[in-house]
Amino acid sequence: MGAGAVSQTPSDRRRRWVAITTGVISVLIGVLYLVLITVLDSRGPMLPPPPEALGLSADAGDTPAPRPLGGGGEVVDPSPGGAAPPG
Repeated sequence: MGAGAVSQTPSDRRRRWVAITTGVISVLIGVLYLVLITVLDSRGPMLPPPPEALGLSADAGDTPAPRPLGGGGEVVDPSPGGAAPPG
């Protein structure tokens, strides 16, 4: 053996292989993550869902807006001062 050479026990060899294996797995996960992000990013910007997906009508003029519930469960008039809306 040369100067500075250290003999390895079976335990040291096993530790080395575990370290190499986990390092390779870590690098593979990183590369797969970058590929996934690249593919998802290449699809273009995210668009909001269509109104139908939110339970809204495509023509908002036909359906009245939902009114908030008051403390006692009754429907509250959202207009200021309780005035009737025009029309």
